Amino acid sequence: MEVHKAITAHSKKQQAAVSEFLQLEARREAAIETAVMLCRNNQPFSVDAINAVTKEINMFAKDGVVPERKYVTLEMVKEYVERLNRQE
Repeated sequence: MEVHKAITAHSKKQQAAVSEFLQLEARREAAIETAVMLCRNNQPFSVDAINAVTKEINMFAKDGVVPERKYVTLEMVKEYVERLNRQE
């Protein structure tokens, strides 16, 4: 019975990590969208909020349950916006 409890506890811990990751991932995507929108409108923008959430995600990723995310640079956002503008 102890093994069953240990497996259940482990599964719950992993589920909690995945749930937290999904919330962080949503925050990161929202921050990326904001930076992209500002850049497209030729307004000043920062990647600080994106990378703060990325840091949190990568702390979770150390446990191996969720994937790491790359840090974002200003240049990466500008290049993405350029590709979007070429597609229009």
